[in-house]
Amino acid sequence: FMSHLGRLALLKRILMWGSLLLLAKVLASILSNYWDYFPPNFDSDFLIGREGHFYGFYSIAFYSHIISTPIALVSGSLLMNQAFRGRYPALHKRIGKLHLVGLLLVLAPSSLVMSVYAQGGLVAGLGFASLALATCLFAMMGWRHAVSSDFKRHRYWMTRCFWMLCSAIILRLISGTATLIQLDSDWTYPIAAWSSWILPLIGLEVFEKLKLRCKS
Repeated sequence: FMSHLGRLALLKRILMWGSLLLLAKVLASILSNYWDYFPPNFDSDFLIGREGHFYGFYSIAFYSHIISTPIALVSGSLLMNQAFRGRYPALHKRIGKLHLVGLLLVLAPSSLVMSVYAQGGLVAGLGFASLALATCLFAMMGWRHAVSSDFKRHRYWMTRCFWMLCSAIILRLISGTATLIQLDSDWTYPIAAWSSWILPLIGLEVFEKLKLRCKS
């Protein structure tokens, strides 16, 4: 029979490949919507009702966000790949620096700006703002430990940072499921905004605890 560690390793591989497939689908979905954003089509789903505040500072944040998000997801997936990290450590380091700069200077700030006008009102906006701040915190902690060559702690924080990026996938899964089952409530999107990053974070912590218990 498979040991506890073996089952966890198998579960980890299944989750990894499943996440990669979902990531590919989400990226394809994001890129396919670009036709509605260049130039902005205010009859498209995401831009409906945004014409009044779109032009100006919001448009800068919006375009920064939709361009930086796919890049961050792809680079984050590459940096999380253990085989790539072991085979190309110097390249991993260079990509990692660019990845962190993009998160801290482009993706997170643009997310904060967009959270002010989030669909779902104040509660959803606070959820997205908290996600942006958590992403910044995890990224800065990861950077700090990389500089001090504490790579175990570096991986700890950057793993959590990557799961924050994966909230884009979870959000679309929750929203898609709500649409499929025709769950149309004022609280659907606010709940999705919070659970899209809190649930993956809880799941990761539970997985890590189980892994440590199996090793002991």
